[in-house]
Amino acid sequence: MQATVQFLDQPRSVDLAAPIDISMPLVSGEGNANCFYAPYPEFWPVEAPEFGFIGDTNRGGAVNFYNLKINPHGNGTHTECVGHIAREKYTIHQCLRRFHFFAKLVSVWPQRLDNGDRVILRQQLEDLFVTHVPEALVIRTLPNDERKLHQNYSGSNPPYVHHEAIAFLVERGVQHLLLDLPSVDREEDAGALLGHKAFWQYPDDPRSECTITELIYVPSEVPDGDYLLNIQIASLELDVSPSKPVLYAMKP
Repeated sequence: MQATVQFLDQPRSVDLAAPIDISMPLVSGEGNANCFYAPYPEFWPVEAPEFGFIGDTNRGGAVNFYNLKINPHGNGTHTECVGHIAREKYTIHQCLRRFHFFAKLVSVWPQRLDNGDRVILRQQLEDLFVTHVPEALVIRTLPNDERKLHQNYSGSNPPYVHHEAIAFLVERGVQHLLLDLPSVDREEDAGALLGHKAFWQYPDDPRSECTITELIYVPSEVPDGDYLLNIQIASLELDVSPSKPVLYAMKP
């Protein structure tokens, strides 16, 4: 299934039958990436003994009919809007109204600071926009392996993005930021949220159509470069939704 898009005034071919899924699959229980001490996801069948009903075909039910309980910010890939930090009501369903964007994938080694923090710094991002500014920036941190799919980040002070680096991305016009970390901000920052506030320009001039997607996973064999990005969310009137970002290679 071929489509043609206009990228940098040049036609590019996109094979819609060859998606690169950069979301983390969720399972019930502890086999997931997890952060901020969130409870693990739970999937369990509906039971109505008074009607002889069990929503599990392996237990004799006619259909699988499951409940699920998740915390989007703490369980796997999720996309959030300014409502995550705002006092006003902003929801991801209202804020994300387009779903396809031109994106740049980059691989970055977080730098270790004197205090031991591992941080993505502004100078590491400044050379990324020599030819053009993408609508979305996808950051893959190094080293990169499948342990990220199952990592419990709680209490580990994982890498984050320096707020000056995020301010630089905003200056350059990046609207959507995707990364394979639990947060753009330090795990424990006394509620400062400098990165989130810098990205959304909150409260002075909220960028209500811009999003942050955290806890993605980009396989190592996917090369850095330009892609067509599709961000898929559920239509939730919350500040966040579990999400499925998908990349598509663009060819001349």
